[in-house]
Amino acid sequence: MAPRETKLDGQVDAVMEASRAFVALVAQTLAEGEAALTLPQWRVLAIVNRYGPQNLKAIARWMGVHPSTATRACDALVASELLDRREDAVDRRRIVLTLSENGQELVDSLLHERRRAIAGVLREMPAARRSRVAEAMQEFAEAVGDVPEHYESPVDWAR
Repeated sequence: MAPRETKLDGQVDAVMEASRAFVALVAQTLAEGEAALTLPQWRVLAIVNRYGPQNLKAIARWMGVHPSTATRACDALVASELLDRREDAVDRRRIVLTLSENGQELVDSLLHERRRAIAGVLREMPAARRSRVAEAMQEFAEAVGDVPEHYESPVDWAR
């Protein structure tokens, strides 16, 4: 690893370390869950849970992956009865994905477990530091945004 050259380098390193910790926490809650999910499958469930019914093209855009990758993740979730697939009422050529009842229960359970785990970590910190961490994380999340354009790949999948 190259020596830190700027203050920004140190800040990037700190955020990278926090990112690693969050991914580990997510992986742990997924491993403890009732269903064996991959991170891409969890991402599909989380997107549909937060933003409602989606089509495969939208899922691929949100995830920043080729549509075939999104299709494989969604097919596995449909086969596991965590995601429902149906024709769009307006355009029958389009497929709409929604959480099944089992999928919603699983998402709710995993989010509850993640909140519990995060609360446990925060309880270990002094109250003033918790507030600073929460404010910084909120600012970071707002800077990243949560719109598909932020996650789009520079690859043109239509080619």
